[in-house]
Amino acid sequence: MPFVRIDALRADGARLDALGRAVHEALMETIGIPPDDLFQVLVGHDGVNSTLRYGDYLGVQRDEGIVYIAITLRAGRTPDRKRALYRRIAELAEQYAGTEPRNVFVTLTENAPIDWSLGNGLAQYSPSSDG
Repeated sequence: MPFVRIDALRADGARLDALGRAVHEALMETIGIPPDDLFQVLVGHDGVNSTLRYGDYLGVQRDEGIVYIAITLRAGRTPDRKRALYRRIAELAEQYAGTEPRNVFVTLTENAPIDWSLGNGLAQYSPSSDG
């Protein structure tokens, strides 16, 4: 049950859709989420009223094609699965949205089952013990 937020500089609706599709497909392929497990916030920044900042940290030469992808998911994936996810997101972002892999910045935040409510005010992954 990942929750994904994608922020891209000067991205129109088509590019945001392509990036969302790339991330979703990568999640399905590498960590096995179901196709209907699609929860994303896609945000384009115009560079004037809202923008993204970036640097060349660790020698990666980023530019205005920068895309920040923040994924929140339940803990438990191995480091190899996470590496495969990062690699596949970068591949598909380039294929679908023309985003150079050097501009794909991904962060994962893991949490516990109790940290999710998927609607109706319930903790579906962690039902209460009092019934």
